[in-house]
Amino acid sequence: QVQLVESGGGLVQAGGSLRLSCAASGRTFGSYVMGWFRQAPGKEREFVGSITGSGISTYYADSVKGRFTISRDNAKNTVYLQMNSLKPGDTAVYYCAASSRIYPPRNMDGYDYWGQGTQVTVSS
Repeated sequence: QVQLVESGGGLVQAGGSLRLSCAASGRTFGSYVMGWFRQAPGKEREFVGSITGSGISTYYADSVKGRFTISRDNAKNTVYLQMNSLKPGDTAVYYCAASSRIYPPRNMDGYDYWGQGTQVTVSS
């Protein structure tokens, strides 16, 4: 069982930056692929990016590529989402998720555990 807790959300102006953190319980954090998803009001939850257990490989949705960076610190059981050049369209609740799959999935069904989410609001 893995418990995930996101933090770092808030209100930021367009063009600004935020760093989200996701702290995980458990002693096998490094064995999980970690993903970030987001859900805007009235929209479906969508894939933002993912990172392999080792942290060597990352994958991003086209909408955030070049602006967002995922990293992890396995010693701290934490994964991060650095968000730069934020746009109003990035406004959403951001969720981290853990997957026991070998290859990082892009669909929600591929993830076994979810955090409660943290709100990110980007004002114009």
